[in-house]
This record gives sequence, C-alpha cells and structure tokens, in this order.
Amino acid sequence: MPTVSVGRDRLISALGKSYSQEEFEDLCFKFGIELDDVTTEKAIIRKERHLDEEDGGVGDDDGEIIYKIEVPANRYDLLCLEGIAQALRVFNEEQQTPTYALASIPKDSMLKMHVKPQTSSIRPFVVCAVLRDITFDEASYNSFIDLQDKLHQNICRRRTLVAIGTHDLDTLQGPFTYEALHPKSINFVPLKQEKSFRADELMEFYKSDMKLKKFLHIIENSPVFPVIYDSKRTVLSLPPIINGAHSAITLKTKNVFIECTATDLTKANIVLNTMVTIFSAYCQRKFEVEPVEVLYSDGRSFIYPDLSVYNMEVPLSYITGSIGVSLGAEKVTSLLNRMQLRAEHSVLDDNKCNIHVSVPPTRSDILHPCDVMEDVAIAYGYNDIPKRRLPSMKPLPLNQLEDLIRAEVAMNGFTEVLTWILCSNRENFSLLNREDDRSSAVIIGNPRSSDFEAVRTSLMPGALKIIGHNKDHPKPIKIFEVGDVAFLDESKDVGATNRRHLAALYCGTNSGFENYGSAGSPFCANR
Repeated sequence: MPTVSVGRDRLISALGKSYSQEEFEDLCFKFGIELDDVTTEKAIIRKERHLDEEDGGVGDDDGEIIYKIEVPANRYDLLCLEGIAQALRVFNEEQQTPTYALASIPKDSMLKMHVKPQTSSIRPFVVCAVLRDITFDEASYNSFIDLQDKLHQNICRRRTLVAIGTHDLDTLQGPFTYEALHPKSINFVPLKQEKSFRADELMEFYKSDMKLKKFLHIIENSPVFPVIYDSKRTVLSLPPIINGAHSAITLKTKNVFIECTATDLTKANIVLNTMVTIFSAYCQRKFEVEPVEVLYSDGRSFIYPDLSVYNMEVPLSYITGSIGVSLGAEKVTSLLNRMQLRAEHSVLDDNKCNIHVSVPPTRSDILHPCDVMEDVAIAYGYNDIPKRRLPSMKPLPLNQLEDLIRAEVAMNGFTEVLTWILCSNRENFSLLNREDDRSSAVIIGNPRSSDFEAVRTSLMPGALKIIGHNKDHPKPIKIFEVGDVAFLDESKDVGATNRRHLAALYCGTNSGFENYGSAGSPFCANR
C-alpha cells in the first residue's frame, strides 16, 4: 500500500479545521485510510543518513511534524496532500465535489502534438494538457513533483507503462512533435546539467546515477529513442529517462505543459487526469484545464485530457443486500456524495429503485457496481454494520463422499498425507514406467523449478516420494491421500479437467494384497 508523507500543519490548514492526532487518526479510519506513522523532519533525515540518536548534527529542533498516511493502491487521487485534503473535506461535507472542465477554446487555437509513425515501435501513445495561470509556492511545487514520483512508482510501473514530463510552457514554442530517432541524432542539455549530451552518451552517463539508472533498460537496447521537440527543435524530454533543462519548471512557472508518453493508453489517461484535476485547484480559473490536440500520422486526432464523467446505474437492492444493512435511497445517495461520487436515485416501473452514479475523472478506481457498494459501506462505517452469521452452505456431494472415504481409510490404520499437485514430468511418467503421450498431462509454462513442470495425473508419485524419504521409519508404513489430479480435456472451456482420486500405500517387510483390507479397492470419481 502506498504511503504518503505530508506536513501535519499544512494538512490541518488545508482541511480548514483543527484535529488532534487521535481525532485525525479516527477520521482516517472512517474514510478508509490509515495514519501509519507520525515522525519529524529530523527523524527522517537521521534515518536516511543512518544516524543514531546521539550522533546529532541535524539541527537543534525536530522540525516539522510529518504524518505518514497509508492509502489504497488504486486511489491515485490520494497520493498527495491536496488529494487527501480535498477527499476528507468532501467526506466531512465541508465541500462539494469539484466539477472539472476543459477550457473553452477554438480547436484551431489549441496546442498541437504531432505523433510520428516511428514511435509505434517503442512508446506509441502520448497524451497532453496545459495548466494555465498556476501559482506555486514551495510546498505546492514540492507536492507537484512528489506526485509525479508516486505515480511513476505506482500505476506507471516504474515508468515502463507511462512516463510523465512537466514543462514551463512559456519557454517553449508549439506545435510539438513526438518522434522516435536514432540515439546519435538526439542532442540536448538534460535536467540539472549544463553540458549537452548525445542520447547514447546520456545512457552511459546515467549508469552511475542511483535514481535514473533503474530506468535505462526501458529504451537503451532500442534502435530508436522517443523524444519530444517543440517547433524550434528544442528537446522537451527523452522519455522515460529525463526532461530537458531548457523547459524545467520552477516556482515562477505560470503555465505548465504536461505530456505523458505510454505503452498503455488507459493508464496514460488516468495519470494525466490525476495530475491536472488535483493541481488545477492552483490555477486562476479553478478546476479548468486547457486541452491539447494530439494528431497521428494516419489522420487520427484526439483531444486530451478526457475529463468526461462516467455514468453507472446500480440497483439499490444490490447495495443494501451486499452490505447487509437496510438503507433508504436518500441515505445511499448522501453517502456516495461524501465519497466524491455524485448520486441520484430513481424509481422504476416495477417499484425497484436504482442509484444513478456519476463517476468523476478523479475516481478511476470505480469500475463496477461492487466499487460503488464498497464506497457506501465505507461512508456508512464498517463498525456500524451489524454482525451476522452467514447461512450454512451445503457441501458438494463429491466432498461429502470424500470425507466419508477418508474416515474409513483412516480407521483402517492408514495415515493421511498431503503432497504437491505439481510434479516433474519425469516423476509423472518415466519413474512410473509410463510413456508420456503428450496428450494427457497439463504442462506448466515457464516453471520456476524442474520439480514443478506438470500437474500430476496420478497420486502415486507423491506417495512413493514420501516412502522414499522415510525408508528408515519403522515398518509397516501405511499412508493414503485423497486429492485432485488433472487431465487435458478439449471439451472443457479451460482445456483441462480435474478428477478426485484415492491412493493408499502399504510398505512392510512382508506385504501382499491381503494387507490392504477394506482400503485396498481403488477409488476414482470425476469432480
């Protein structure tokens, strides 16, 4: 679960209400996040430098108190202080869910991003947006940069799926082009450097950089590198490695151009929406984002970001039935509004009630009615849901028969064993003097070990291995196992079928079929 570090005083100021640590911890619990730790700037620096308490050398006071808040992995809107503060204000009904909109500008006046066909071989997608008339202070600027890092580590999968570039638009001249060129033909001054590097030289240079070297493998073996230029051939970025120094954003930046190159367009849209919706709150026209037109060489044209609202119909009976609490439609819509989901209810002709939910672009985690139901349960309070016993479930007839047989075999003096359902191909066939016909066993793709190459077609390999490892055990040895084996079966939708088998083994100095008694009959049943 991601952990977000935020300054306590700034968070309390953003919430607009004073909370003690216990009160804030309780608020987090009710909302479905957790105050994981309370620390200080001094303690964090000590930990980073591996200093003991008595080493000193950091400062006379502890510095700002830091709250470390654990948030759900799919709530990308909570990966920064601004997102957490807004969500908690809406949850406390102290603020309405913002309405996000695109700036109303003619299509001809939009900034353009032209995508060259060569990019399809390495990072085929790019989405863009502009935050106009934004005002940063030191705290919001650091939060803006930190959110990018959090997204890179989370949904972007360490930049392999999406890489974010942010630029000072006033230092650039549109339209922009997204290209894929040979590394030796790309030259620019990278961020925080003063010297110009060729792209292939840059790969060697960053192999000693502790932060950036872990991203080099994404493109370093490619014959072409992705690169973004403005109309004057100024390099904006070499995604997913580094931005150019020319367009670096600062505290004085007023217009931010955001570009996200990606191998996954859906995730790129989520990342872009997260960035612009959260930080559009610092723009002069709050919650308004300037769109950018992305044009592909085949004539396709798209306008980003997509801030459209996703609508969903969820039956009230599904919500209340799943939670186990009888709630009225008005109560459910109120609870959903507290979770930043605009909701209304309607009554159908058959007197059944539906909840109409409008999912904002910040809530990319809402994919199914069960996600809506979960938000209702969170807002209602899990501790307030009455506990109840689930109705007993009738076991499958096969399982009932298995239990009866296991009891009978055990009462005949056999000890039950459990063995792996996976085994080596050699154990499954040649060690049993069986020929592998290549049409019966389910083979594992890319097995971690040669011991787990196939799904067993018999219980015998496991039983014989146990005897082999216990040869010195006092005789007789009487063991049995009831378990599943698998066979290829083209008539099944998964291409295989399970069967329930019984194996019993007797090992003694003098043994014969008469020693098996009533457990000697083989048993096989289809699941």
